Amino acid sequence: MYFAALLARTEDGWEASDTELDDVETLSDLADLAREASPDDDTVLVLIEQEDAWFGVVRIDGEDDPRIYISDAAAAARSSYGEILLTAELLGKEPGDDGPDLDSLDLDGTEDGEPDDDDDDDGTAAEAVPHSPVGDTEILDDLGVSEKELRALGADDALNSIAEALGASEVLETVR
Repeated sequence: MYFAALLARTEDGWEASDTELDDVETLSDLADLAREASPDDDTVLVLIEQEDAWFGVVRIDGEDDPRIYISDAAAAARSSYGEILLTAELLGKEPGDDGPDLDSLDLDGTEDGEPDDDDDDDGTAAEAVPHSPVGDTEILDDLGVSEKELRALGADDALNSIAEALGASEVLETVR
């Protein structure tokens, strides 16, 4: 079960809206959706959670690039919404670095399934996504949630805790 909401900071405080991510296919789509929620280029937070598995925060400040924090990258990688947030840059990969290119492969005739005894598996075929937080741990520092507090949040109540720290728990509850 997923829940996603937009929190837009306005001069009157935070405004929340429930959001459907069905039409969102890329991080750019998500950023555009968030920017539409705040015509004055104010801060918008996209809060996403998959029940008891992981949560993510995407922060959009005007036309700046989105800032992202994900509580558990491996759990998020197994979800369609998490895949949108887990960019190559966030995972510490170079863009387009999806694996070894053909020039770097050792095509010595053993590729037909014959075991190659002197081939040490270095794990590059299945690079593991870490079972840990990834992204900008200081994403909410200026809004009252420190890096330490953010890392300590569990997936089961993270969004409520973040909204409470922002003074937006009531508005978030109205869209939940």
